[in-house]
Amino acid sequence: MRDYLSSEVRNVTVLGHSGAGKTAVLEAMLYYTKATDRFGKTSEGSSMIDFDAEEIRRGVSVYTSIVPIEWDECKINFIDTPGYLDFVGEKQAGFAVGDSCLIVANAKDVLQSGTRLAFKQAVAAKKPTIFFINKLDEEGTSFEDAFGKLREEFGKSVIPFEIPIVENGDCIGSVNIIRNKAWYYKGPKAEGDVAQPVPEDMQDIVAEYKDQIAEAVAMGDDELMEKFFSGEEFTDAELTKGVRIGVRNGEIRPVYSGSAAQSIGIQRLMDLIVGYFPTYSEQGLYTATTPEGDEEEMMTLEDESLTAQVFKTIADPFVGKISYIKVLSGVLNSDSTVINANNGKTEKIGDVFIIKGKYQTAAGKLFTGDIGAVTKLQYTNTNDTLSAKDRRVIAPAIVFDTPMYGQAVSPKTKNDEDKLSNGLARLQEEDPTFKVVNNKETKETVIYGIGDQHIDVILGKLQSKYKVQVVLSNPKITYRETITKKAIGEGRHKKQSGGHGQFGHVFVEYEPNPDELELVFDEKVFGGAVPKQYFPAVETGLRECVVKGPLAGYKMVNIKATLLDGKYHDVDSNEMAFKTAAHLSFKAGMEKCRPILLEPIMDITITVPDEYTGTVIGDLNKRRGAIMGMTPEEGNQIIEATVPMAEISRYSVELRSMTQGLGVYSTSMNRYDPVPESIAKRIIEAAKAAE
Repeated sequence: MRDYLSSEVRNVTVLGHSGAGKTAVLEAMLYYTKATDRFGKTSEGSSMIDFDAEEIRRGVSVYTSIVPIEWDECKINFIDTPGYLDFVGEKQAGFAVGDSCLIVANAKDVLQSGTRLAFKQAVAAKKPTIFFINKLDEEGTSFEDAFGKLREEFGKSVIPFEIPIVENGDCIGSVNIIRNKAWYYKGPKAEGDVAQPVPEDMQDIVAEYKDQIAEAVAMGDDELMEKFFSGEEFTDAELTKGVRIGVRNGEIRPVYSGSAAQSIGIQRLMDLIVGYFPTYSEQGLYTATTPEGDEEEMMTLEDESLTAQVFKTIADPFVGKISYIKVLSGVLNSDSTVINANNGKTEKIGDVFIIKGKYQTAAGKLFTGDIGAVTKLQYTNTNDTLSAKDRRVIAPAIVFDTPMYGQAVSPKTKNDEDKLSNGLARLQEEDPTFKVVNNKETKETVIYGIGDQHIDVILGKLQSKYKVQVVLSNPKITYRETITKKAIGEGRHKKQSGGHGQFGHVFVEYEPNPDELELVFDEKVFGGAVPKQYFPAVETGLRECVVKGPLAGYKMVNIKATLLDGKYHDVDSNEMAFKTAAHLSFKAGMEKCRPILLEPIMDITITVPDEYTGTVIGDLNKRRGAIMGMTPEEGNQIIEATVPMAEISRYSVELRSMTQGLGVYSTSMNRYDPVPESIAKRIIEAAKAAE
């Protein structure tokens, strides 16, 4: 593969629902352009793109892959992203480095949630977009039906540019709307690349679709609008120019169709991408920031200072760290020295590679806009920017989802504890949507991911890469205990065993204190009944006691303890004796103070499409949630609520199921509330059984 300049490179993110055929479309392109000698299939383990063991086992994409295609003297870097929502981190990385979007939709169900989500993201990021309706060779499919649903859902910018020729349920060719020509792939008229007249029975629909294109083109140019409304036809050159402008500004989103499995529509899909998607150099400028926070405009050209962003990291236990990079400006040379603009550390660039699915090809350099990889960077992680040493600037960070689904993890054998810790650390380097938290209170290691399938992939990597088997469990909820009644507890400690003994005697009043979470200690001792030098010992003893409450062993909160009275011995009293007396007082007092269990209550903000609002609210009510407010926003509802933490441990998985993956949420700690008695009884019994 030769070197390509920014004026010859297009970076296209491939999006869509899981199973729509995104990878198959790219496999068809690889095969059509003779980049591979066979049509690979993930399920058979022959795919050049989905080659990881997890992808072969599941039969779907799990990771983002780079698929460069050389076509018409240009290079198209396709970024194949997973459709399954658990692997959204890979998708977000791929989406960030793409400059345009190809949305692959399943002809049998074009409005799957993955299609809708992809379109929403493309529109929000203002990226040029093309649809490809795939699997039109399958029984029961209809282009007209599929296109109609897309246009109804996404608006008039969605316009067909090529439609299939169907005969007896079989897709035998296609008609290009702008060129008003037909091509046949099967049957007696099949002549490969030779253009033929449009079939008579399709001329009316072709004319209708051409009018839609003409109308969309006219909307983007005053001169063309005047010509359109005067009834004049546009020339092919005017249409082509207008479409190119319309695609770039989002006014036109072409629809192509075909079958990846039969390689139908693949050639002209590549023609369309080269013809209408912008090259990277056309971006012109992008805004970076200095370490001090000042903005700098960087030209997307080779003669600009180097900036290259790491968008994906692979931590291979044998090869080391592999960093996937997009060159945003300048040229990245092998055997060069650059600076990590985020942390200021110098990095040595060894070999530079072009990535094509599972294959790596050495390249001397990467030009502006191109995508490749480097190995063994010491101080650089995903989202870091490599820049020239004399101009340190940082590219805009890729925004990744916060992992919300947590599971406590422990090794099956104690001998694997170190291997588990090392493996989890390496996997965090790879995946920005994977987080490890060591909870000191519950003494658990909790791993957080996007969903259960994401966690399952993490566990698979732990076993295959780091030879660690683990046990999963639900993370413990950090309940609290408090008191509801004022009472006095007496503690008397006396011990005599020859020589000096131990003696301490205290009376402590315990009362609820809702204003302060932590224990508040006070004293009202008169007449020196307890000498002042023993006050700290009493306080220390009480603080040790509130760490483990009397009901279920959870930390006690919202308590005020006041030392009222006591006794001491001139010889036998000491700090240890009074600390022990405080322990005895606490135990006696808690028996009278009516302790209760408290649970953490979370603020939760949920954004869902309007049609799922009722389902989500009904589900929140079942979880003992309280709706605090709702705000409409562009076809969505933003629901503000409070809900017990114990009720949402699997909410990321369950919300996705309720909303077909279109609902998102965030949480934050609000307060602690009393646990209902029936639920508290079960929690206390479980805690005592575990002792």
